[in-house]
Amino acid sequence: MTNYTIFGNGNMATAIAGVLTKGGATVEHIGSEESATATINGDVVILAVPYPAVEGIIANHKAAFAGKNIIDITNPLDFNTFDSLVVPVGSSATAEIQAQLPESRVLKAFNTTFAATLATGKVGDLSTTVLVAGDDEAAKTALITDVNAGGLDAIDAGSLKRAHELEAVGFLQLTLAASEKISWTGGFGVIK
Repeated sequence: MTNYTIFGNGNMATAIAGVLTKGGATVEHIGSEESATATINGDVVILAVPYPAVEGIIANHKAAFAGKNIIDITNPLDFNTFDSLVVPVGSSATAEIQAQLPESRVLKAFNTTFAATLATGKVGDLSTTVLVAGDDEAAKTALITDVNAGGLDAIDAGSLKRAHELEAVGFLQLTLAASEKISWTGGFGVIK
């Protein structure tokens, strides 16, 4: 059984925790008020916070993150304009996090889904699919196994380089929902 520590207690953090606990994992949440001083008990850490909060979390817990799987769910949008990403061109939030945490195995996952589709397990008539990217095959396999155990589909989307494309998909989906062209219960589905 995997033990997860999730930074955040918003809609996404709650929905992800629901999937993981349904599959038999244990989950603890760390809210923003205790994020600077909390003890990291999980074998896997999920960063379910806005991208600007990640820098402070890493600064406070870099040593504790060493040797752990770190899952980045962020979409590094400029939330003032909803018109661009705030990471260097050609990079990704996940690549920036991996560069700061060289002793961790950083994955991108959950950023192309909305909380509602994680909670219901559906995007329209399709099963919700979690796309997972990263360079560590064992870390990806472990997360995919836990997501599958929680009742959702999961696909290995490739290396850490693919986080760039996953963030582009997340960016597009968020901007479509924010402009009310799709609902927050919608999104992109995958047919296998």
